[in-house]
Amino acid sequence: MAIEQTLQNEIQESTRWIDLEKENSTYKRDLKRRVELINWVLENMKNSDTDICSVIETRMKEIIDKINKTHSIFEADPLHTELRILDWIL
Repeated sequence: MAIEQTLQNEIQESTRWIDLEKENSTYKRDLKRRVELINWVLENMKNSDTDICSVIETRMKEIIDKINKTHSIFEADPLHTELRILDWIL
């Protein structure tokens, strides 16, 4: 199975769980962010000249910089989630 297909399957699975989740929770927020980031990766993968690993790593470094500048755990939590998702994709 191609990487693109695996990521598309993840989008479908996450979307299904978003639809099943009734309340606005951290879990639902994380699922939505997961779908957004996977779509972002797929969009960047369309350009064959792009080294997708470098693009993801650059984004991860930017997130780490934001986390280091954050003084609130509540502000950092969504950033940590985004970092974990990108790490999983990478």
